[in-house]
Amino acid sequence: MPRIALGLEYDGSAFAGWQLQQHARGIQSDVQSALSLVADESISVIAAGRTDAGVHATMQVVHFDTTARRDERSWCLGSNTNLPDSISVLWAREVSGEFHARFGALSRSYRYVILNVQHRPALLRERVCWIREPLDAGLMHQAAQSLIGRHDFSSFRAAECQSPTPVRNLMNIRVTRLNECVVIDVTANAFLHHMVRNIAGVLIAVGRGKQDVNWPQQVLEWRDRARGGVTAVASGLYLVGVQYPPEFALPGPASVSTWPPGPVLAPTAPDGVATAGI
Repeated sequence: MPRIALGLEYDGSAFAGWQLQQHARGIQSDVQSALSLVADESISVIAAGRTDAGVHATMQVVHFDTTARRDERSWCLGSNTNLPDSISVLWAREVSGEFHARFGALSRSYRYVILNVQHRPALLRERVCWIREPLDAGLMHQAAQSLIGRHDFSSFRAAECQSPTPVRNLMNIRVTRLNECVVIDVTANAFLHHMVRNIAGVLIAVGRGKQDVNWPQQVLEWRDRARGGVTAVASGLYLVGVQYPPEFALPGPASVSTWPPGPVLAPTAPDGVATAGI
């Protein structure tokens, strides 16, 4: 039975998150329906990460098994014909049965985009986090470096997080200013529920001058979500890439969307590791 990997991008504004849900619209449901029409059989997909309501992706990776025989072009074109405009299949690859979109991922990369201008955005209101007060991106970057490494991220996990452990290995985090945007790029082996948004909330407080540069480290050491500051809004968050072993030969940077703006931070990964979307 062939196993197919897909690269997806989507605007999560109108969805209740990635996951299939009984009483709300999940992106997974639309993807499975489109693929089922192409395959002429029921298709179930497994994703690299379950993005939350309102969160976007420039590179989500999924896989599915099927008895249908279609070439890679047909999987792409056929799926996109049946998907809403807010979801697009970027590429399809037949992979070995050892490939697993979730458990086979070496790391994931997210980007958080803050529009730092005085006026309230209209066109970008569902695609960025808007902060009116000036942000010091350099100070935010300095403060963020204390989060790198293998830590207990209890202070940065949502109360409803279902992970059996709060320990994660954060490989890279970088804060840069790109014209009117302040961008947080972060790569880790995996993320807890709301982890990136909670990190963004802490760094925004530092950038505003409400907290000092050592505050993120203090929050980390407290291991107490109640002391961890606000959760930044979902609209600024993008899943931008998932990294896999090189033998799977998944597409790399050429297939990444040009939004969000600026270069995506390349993750730290072992030599020879292939990246999908980074």
